[in-house]
Amino acid sequence: MTGKSANQRQRPRRQFSLAKNKAQGRYWSGAVTRQSNALDLEPGVFTWSDPAKIAGSLKHSAETSARRKGTPYQSAMSMLSFYINRAGRNLPEQQRQALEKSKRELRKLFGHE
Repeated sequence: MTGKSANQRQRPRRQFSLAKNKAQGRYWSGAVTRQSNALDLEPGVFTWSDPAKIAGSLKHSAETSARRKGTPYQSAMSMLSFYINRAGRNLPEQQRQALEKSKRELRKLFGHE
């Protein structure tokens, strides 16, 4: 041994196969936005370019959902933040800006300015 204890030795990394997920074209984060227990979202809501329309749709979805666990505001904001965070670098800058503006619109709609 070269001075490292047994606990400090590097162990070989496990190789996890994503072949099943890639073949199906599904990742858990995509499934959340499609099949969330929190909200029933309008199709393509996160691809729209109008922040007010996005916020209005999320507000409507949150208020009419019987499956959400928190307040409508919490559910809507959490779904929007989740989508932005999971999209990461793959989200075009123009769409990211629209979604960030949607957060401000949601705060206004719910009176959380």
